[in-house]
Amino acid sequence: MSQITREIFLKGFDPIALLGTNDSNLKILNEHFQSDIMSRGDRLMIRGESQEVDHIQGIISELIQLIPKKRYLDRTDFKTMIKAESSESDTPFSSPDDSIILFTKDGIVRPRTAGQEAYYRMCLDNDIVFAVGPAGTGKTYQAVAIAVSALKNREVSRIILSRPAVEAGEKLGFLPGDLREKIDPYLAPLYDALTDMLSADKLKTFLEQKIIEIVPLAYMRGRTLSNAYLILDEAQNSTSLQMKMFLTRIGINSRAIITGDQTQVDLGAREVSGLTEAVSILDGIEGIGISFLNEQDVVRHRLVKDIIRAYSGNSKS
Repeated sequence: MSQITREIFLKGFDPIALLGTNDSNLKILNEHFQSDIMSRGDRLMIRGESQEVDHIQGIISELIQLIPKKRYLDRTDFKTMIKAESSESDTPFSSPDDSIILFTKDGIVRPRTAGQEAYYRMCLDNDIVFAVGPAGTGKTYQAVAIAVSALKNREVSRIILSRPAVEAGEKLGFLPGDLREKIDPYLAPLYDALTDMLSADKLKTFLEQKIIEIVPLAYMRGRTLSNAYLILDEAQNSTSLQMKMFLTRIGINSRAIITGDQTQVDLGAREVSGLTEAVSILDGIEGIGISFLNEQDVVRHRLVKDIIRAYSGNSKS
């Protein structure tokens, strides 16, 4: 396969901020890839197979975007970026340089598909966003990342995450244990996302100080939440009245993301899904965005897409 050489100019910052002292960071790239990567003053020279050269250039572009936030990059930054770029996905997609949502200890959170990118942009441009789509499309994970980023950037002072506990018929008082023990099984996906994005100590502190609250939807009634990011997950299992109640909790300088899968409604046959109704009647209102994701946006195991397609094709049964 033919070899190409590409030159990248390092302008607007000290090259050491990217490459490290004595090009220590650059060695990480050379150890990981077959291509030859060399620094020449304010330039990088990459020689190798064209597809890999493109891949390396994308990684370097993403790393350069971190410099204003971190000033000097280290080996961990390079390793996590390489890992993030190498994550498996059946849908080739190169997100724009300004699409990094959150930089965590384990990697970078950013859109992985065109649909996720549109979803992210919609959250930047609207105060309320509905993200509707099947499992594995990043609806919840990306919503939590956006909220954590807003908290870290002091755009909001707290995060409220909620889910309907429909599996228990919202009758949490009949379940054994204290409130935390009753609701934790229904809110586990939100804890999982937060654990990926915050250190254990930081998350514990935020939860204790109620900077981050994770509550069942039934416990949201009567509250008005200002300067907060609200997330309602599994919203297809909210009733019409519950959805209206949640949306009217939003106070001054607050934003909300509502996620759900309209094909996974667990409500009774006579109950209307609050998500389905809201998407229908709120479409077109300025400040409210509706993002529809599909199997092309799935970033889990490759078989998940095939499973979703199979069930969609058998939806009449």
